[in-house]
Amino acid sequence: MSRPRTLTALATVPAAVAAAHILPAATWLPAVRAVLRPSLDGRGSADHIALTFDDGPDTRSTPHFLRELDRLGVRATFFLQGAAARRHPALVRRMAAEGHELAVHCWEHQPPWLPRPLADRADLERAMTAVRESAGSEPRWYRPPYGVLTATRWWAARRLGLQPVLWTAWGRDWQPDTDPDGVLSQLRDRLTGGATVLLHDSDRNSAPFSWRVTLAALPRLVDRCRAAGWTVGPLAEHGMPTVGRGHAARSGSR
Repeated sequence: MSRPRTLTALATVPAAVAAAHILPAATWLPAVRAVLRPSLDGRGSADHIALTFDDGPDTRSTPHFLRELDRLGVRATFFLQGAAARRHPALVRRMAAEGHELAVHCWEHQPPWLPRPLADRADLERAMTAVRESAGSEPRWYRPPYGVLTATRWWAARRLGLQPVLWTAWGRDWQPDTDPDGVLSQLRDRLTGGATVLLHDSDRNSAPFSWRVTLAALPRLVDRCRAAGWTVGPLAEHGMPTVGRGHAARSGSR
């Protein structure tokens, strides 16, 4: 091969690597994952809604959610940031003791776009260890930051026995100018039996105090689900097929 052709071929390698890395992240779009990877959409039993929260534990906000969920008689799945779980192990233990399912979100939010397979694996393993040691159970699920499931994150999760899952309906509760009506409006079109709902129990990566809006919307969301004949609980009770390692299911809606 001539030198110009060699240089051209070499120049295409980084682009090809980057494309292979980011292409799976297209599953962030509901229409794409419904076709390419429907299991990521979080669809479960038609009579059940999986209630999930990202970005905790947060000592300022998560206890408020625990109290409200207890009042409502609901158990949920919390996707935890490992660094926060390491800082607040007592809160994580409380979440587990109160019957909530604990899953892995990340170590800390990181920009997802650059290929970093070794770093992604190390960060995810560190987060998984923090959740396991604080909760006393083996996490089953993984949801990446921003819902961006790059090839390196997918590879790291599967190597660790975690099952990636995104969401069916989300309230966009992280936005700065939303309110409880806005959260419920965002959920409405895709809130059907078998859906996985994404909310946030912390404003760590959201608009300041946005968690208060989520908390205010929570009882209305649960009431709406129950009025439709759906039970509300964690992913463990959602009727989704699982692969890899997992822990025993915890109790869901009481």
